[in-house]
Amino acid sequence: MNEIKKDGNGKHPVRVGVYICHCGTNISKIVDVAYIAEQIAAQPNVVVSKHSKFMCSEPGQELIINDIGAQNLNRVVVAACSPLMHENTFRTAVERGGLNRYFFEMVNIREQVSWVTVDHHAATQKARALIRGAVARVILHQPLEMRRVPIGRRVMIIGGGIAGIEAALLIADAGYEVVLVEKEESIGGHMAKFDKTFPTLDCAACILTPKMVAVGHHPRIRLMTFAELEEVKGYIGSFVVKVRKKARYVKTELCNSCGMCYEACPSQPYPLDRKLILGDKVFKEGRPAKKRLPKPLVAKYDLTLFTGAQPMPEQAIKPKVGVETR
Repeated sequence: MNEIKKDGNGKHPVRVGVYICHCGTNISKIVDVAYIAEQIAAQPNVVVSKHSKFMCSEPGQELIINDIGAQNLNRVVVAACSPLMHENTFRTAVERGGLNRYFFEMVNIREQVSWVTVDHHAATQKARALIRGAVARVILHQPLEMRRVPIGRRVMIIGGGIAGIEAALLIADAGYEVVLVEKEESIGGHMAKFDKTFPTLDCAACILTPKMVAVGHHPRIRLMTFAELEEVKGYIGSFVVKVRKKARYVKTELCNSCGMCYEACPSQPYPLDRKLILGDKVFKEGRPAKKRLPKPLVAKYDLTLFTGAQPMPEQAIKPKVGVETR
């Protein structure tokens, strides 16, 4: 036999009110709303089970508010559209009726049932099962209270590419403190390696360099390069983050970019195709990368034969020396 559940303090029985919305004909044309309301009324702890044309309307909300007082309800379930649209509407109605706004559960039987199911019987059974689950779940709800807590008005951005740079500048200009963390020795990311940008073929450095300088000189941006995220604790508005900064072997606050450390540094440049240059002098140079030359096109894969386009000079099929062509 089903046992009548008690509320959080174990003294008062839980009294659930269930309200099913027709949503015009969006739900009722597929789901047998009246049948479900009749079936749910027999569920343990359910003292009210009703259906209405539009539960989100003022009369629909008044129906919930009046039943809370008249039927001494302490839990409410509404089966209607998406919680994204009207969950706050019904929570407010529950609160207006004198209950904690979180003694409420909403079931989506429009987007998740009637709009995606063509079989009337299957849709009705699915909606009934979802509502029964909501009744079982709302019984376990505990009262919650909203409160205001102070938050840290600082933002940490992970990654100093063009996206991270742009985000840091926008947030800092809005008046917030920003910590920009980049794992490489310098910000700039992949864009710093490009010559031009698509689709306008603008100079990549001409776009990126001013923004990099702006980040370095912005009073609200703290730049942490050659550093990686190690640990994140806390919650939204109050995170505690541990960042490990890698050894540079140079005091950045005293560095004036004279370049003398380049000559004394025994390390190998990385990536290997990078050069350490100051002015016209190359201090260190990695192994040159092997260049991959494009393979010449053979007639079978030469699209220029079909399109009439001119091939690039390096891709043009060249006759072999000593071979007679026609």
